[in-house]
Amino acid sequence: MNSFSADSIGPLDGHTAIITGANSGLGLQTAIALARKGAAVTLACRDAERGAEAVRTVRQETGSSQVWLCRLDLGDLSSVREFAAGWDGPLNLLINNAGVMATPRKQTADGFEQQLGINHLGHFALTGLMLGALRLADGARVVTVSSLAHKRGIINFDDLLSRDRYRPWAAYNQSKLANLFFTMELDRRLRAAGWPVISVAAHPGLSNTNLTAGMRGAAVLDLMGGLFRLMGHPDHAGALPILYAAMEPTVEGGDYYGPNGPGERRGNPALVAPAPQVLDVEIALRLWEASEQLTGVTFGGLPPVH
Repeated sequence: MNSFSADSIGPLDGHTAIITGANSGLGLQTAIALARKGAAVTLACRDAERGAEAVRTVRQETGSSQVWLCRLDLGDLSSVREFAAGWDGPLNLLINNAGVMATPRKQTADGFEQQLGINHLGHFALTGLMLGALRLADGARVVTVSSLAHKRGIINFDDLLSRDRYRPWAAYNQSKLANLFFTMELDRRLRAAGWPVISVAAHPGLSNTNLTAGMRGAAVLDLMGGLFRLMGHPDHAGALPILYAAMEPTVEGGDYYGPNGPGERRGNPALVAPAPQVLDVEIALRLWEASEQLTGVTFGGLPPVH
């Protein structure tokens, strides 16, 4: 496992992949790695101009013509539904990567607090709507990108959408914890149903990306940028746990991958442990039901197994 690199990935001719938030950072590096091996890659991005530039970058870096842009705004459920309805054929790989971090309080088009809405609820809805395409592929995977920050998270069911009180970091931590509850609950349901799809998660450690761009205040941006440069690793290294989760044949449903260095901040991809609370099936079920109610998306054929 410690010798894994993007070059370790075998040929992917005939494989299809969707990567959310692929216009920069981890998503862009993941797209480059998969396209280089022959996968047909769809960059699902909110910003059409930046997404088009990312497509040009991937094509130039890889020589692949099988790289496309499709607009997807995870903060707007109508956009998520439109994206899913426009997909035709099997899907081998769905990488739920897009996210925002510690932003000032904003609402999505559907009235959700932005961080939970984009980081969790948008991906929850997208995955549910893409299940049919995933089932058509042989050995399909859903890879959801979480964060070290999940270990500081609490699912606040009394104020899930932070309407009574908003703290940017608490909301971010909650959304990243929700990513892992979703991953594990989806895995349990897929296993119980016997579907040929696995659900796994990964985190990049401290990776130098533009995720901090939406944060408030120049001083905070400078501090976070300096911390990531000092203790973290570049985005192509941060993408490796995602690629490992997506492509290694030994990966099993419910696995969680991150860097193997001190504090999981940087290093080679390795199987890592989520916070103990992630294994609480009652919280997972309650969050799943809340997510279904908020998004209106249900996972047909995947009933609860508790």
